Amino acid sequence: QVQLVESGGGLVQAGGSLRLSCATSGRTFSSRNMGWFRQAPGKEREFVASITWNGGRFAYADSVKGRFTISRDNAKNTVYLQMNSLKPEDTAVYYCAASGSGLLPFRETYEYDYWGQGTQVTVSS
Repeated sequence: QVQLVESGGGLVQAGGSLRLSCATSGRTFSSRNMGWFRQAPGKEREFVASITWNGGRFAYADSVKGRFTISRDNAKNTVYLQMNSLKPEDTAVYYCAASGSGLLPFRETYEYDYWGQGTQVTVSS
Protein backbone atom coordinates (compact mmCIF):
# COMPACT_ATOMS: atom_id res chain seq x y z
CA GLN A 1 0.00 0.00 0.00
CA VAL A 2 1.24 3.48 -0.89
CA GLN A 3 -0.03 6.59 0.84
CA LEU A 4 0.29 10.00 -0.77
CA VAL A 5 -0.06 13.29 1.07
CA GLU A 6 -0.15 16.57 -0.84
CA SER A 7 0.67 19.95 0.65
CA GLY A 8 1.46 23.48 -0.47
CA GLY A 9 -1.88 24.56 -1.86
CA GLY A 10 -3.48 27.87 -1.01
CA LEU A 11 -4.76 31.18 -2.28
CA VAL A 12 -2.55 33.22 -4.59
CA GLN A 13 -3.04 36.16 -6.91
CA ALA A 14 -2.79 35.77 -10.64
CA GLY A 15 0.84 35.83 -11.72
CA GLY A 16 2.00 34.35 -8.46
CA SER A 17 3.66 31.04 -7.66
CA LEU A 18 3.10 28.00 -5.51
CA ARG A 19 5.02 24.79 -4.98
CA LEU A 20 3.07 21.65 -4.27
CA SER A 21 4.67 18.69 -2.55
CA CYS A 22 3.55 15.08 -2.41
CA ALA A 23 5.13 12.92 0.25
CA THR A 24 4.77 9.18 -0.15
CA SER A 25 5.04 6.26 2.23
CA GLY A 26 6.57 2.90 1.50
CA ARG A 27 9.83 1.80 -0.04
CA THR A 28 8.75 1.70 -3.67
CA PHE A 29 8.69 5.41 -4.50
CA SER A 30 11.91 5.32 -6.49
CA SER A 31 10.47 2.68 -8.80
CA ARG A 32 7.21 4.48 -9.53
CA ASN A 33 6.20 6.97 -12.16
CA MET A 34 4.43 9.91 -10.56
CA GLY A 35 1.87 12.40 -11.79
CA TRP A 36 -0.13 15.48 -10.91
CA PHE A 37 -3.75 15.92 -11.92
CA ARG A 38 -6.33 18.56 -11.12
CA GLN A 39 -10.07 18.84 -10.93
CA ALA A 40 -12.08 22.04 -11.04
CA PRO A 41 -15.71 22.19 -9.86
CA GLY A 42 -18.04 20.61 -12.38
CA LYS A 43 -15.19 19.32 -14.52
CA GLU A 44 -13.45 16.02 -14.99
CA ARG A 45 -10.07 15.31 -13.48
CA GLU A 46 -7.38 16.31 -15.95
CA PHE A 47 -3.72 15.58 -16.43
CA VAL A 48 -1.24 18.28 -15.42
CA ALA A 49 2.26 16.77 -15.37
CA SER A 50 4.10 13.49 -14.89
CA ILE A 51 7.60 12.17 -14.41
CA THR A 52 9.20 8.78 -14.84
CA TRP A 53 10.57 6.76 -11.94
CA ASN A 54 14.15 7.93 -12.53
CA GLY A 55 13.24 11.53 -13.30
CA GLY A 56 14.52 11.17 -16.82
CA ARG A 57 11.40 12.04 -18.77
CA PHE A 58 8.55 14.46 -18.26
CA ALA A 59 5.17 15.26 -19.71
CA TYR A 60 3.02 18.35 -19.36
CA ALA A 61 -0.46 19.38 -20.37
CA ASP A 62 -0.38 22.08 -23.03
CA SER A 63 -2.18 24.44 -20.68
CA VAL A 64 0.67 24.43 -18.16
CA LYS A 65 3.71 23.91 -20.38
CA GLY A 66 6.34 26.55 -19.73
CA ARG A 67 4.75 27.58 -16.42
CA PHE A 68 4.77 24.40 -14.32
CA THR A 69 7.71 22.13 -13.51
CA ILE A 70 7.51 18.65 -12.05
CA SER A 71 10.45 17.19 -10.16
CA ARG A 72 11.20 14.46 -7.68
CA ASP A 73 13.59 13.66 -4.88
CA ASN A 74 13.83 9.90 -4.48
CA ALA A 75 15.86 10.25 -1.30
CA LYS A 76 12.92 12.09 0.29
CA ASN A 77 10.16 10.04 -1.36
CA THR A 78 8.66 13.29 -2.57
CA VAL A 79 7.45 14.70 -5.87
CA TYR A 80 6.99 18.42 -6.45
CA LEU A 81 5.04 20.67 -8.75
CA GLN A 82 6.41 24.19 -9.11
CA MET A 83 3.67 26.44 -10.47
CA ASN A 84 4.59 29.86 -11.80
CA SER A 85 2.62 32.56 -13.60
CA LEU A 86 -0.58 31.18 -12.16
CA LYS A 87 -3.86 32.03 -13.81
CA PRO A 88 -7.44 31.97 -12.45
CA GLU A 89 -8.13 28.98 -14.71
CA ASP A 90 -5.53 27.01 -12.74
CA THR A 91 -7.92 27.02 -9.78
CA ALA A 92 -8.68 23.41 -8.85
CA VAL A 93 -8.00 20.63 -6.40
CA TYR A 94 -4.62 19.18 -7.28
CA TYR A 95 -3.99 15.47 -6.84
CA CYS A 96 -0.79 13.51 -6.69
CA ALA A 97 -0.78 9.98 -8.14
CA ALA A 98 1.57 7.01 -8.24
CA SER A 99 1.82 4.24 -10.79
CA GLY A 100 4.16 1.41 -11.60
CA SER A 101 7.40 2.11 -13.39
CA GLY A 102 7.45 2.93 -17.08
CA LEU A 103 9.79 4.19 -19.75
CA LEU A 104 7.43 7.01 -20.60
CA PRO A 105 5.55 9.37 -18.28
CA PHE A 106 1.87 8.48 -17.95
CA ARG A 107 -0.96 10.88 -18.78
CA GLU A 108 -4.14 8.93 -18.10
CA THR A 109 -5.89 8.51 -14.77
CA TYR A 110 -6.34 4.76 -15.34
CA GLU A 111 -2.57 4.33 -15.48
CA TYR A 112 -2.22 5.30 -11.83
CA ASP A 113 -2.78 2.98 -8.89
CA TYR A 114 -2.66 5.31 -5.90
CA TRP A 115 -4.00 8.81 -5.28
CA GLY A 116 -3.64 11.46 -2.63
CA GLN A 117 -6.49 13.33 -1.00
CA GLY A 118 -5.86 16.53 -2.93
CA THR A 119 -4.87 20.09 -2.08
CA GLN A 120 -6.84 23.18 -3.07
CA VAL A 121 -5.22 25.82 -5.25
CA THR A 122 -7.15 29.03 -5.74
CA VAL A 123 -5.91 31.78 -8.03
CA SER A 124 -7.62 35.14 -7.74
CA SER A 125 -7.79 37.62 -10.59
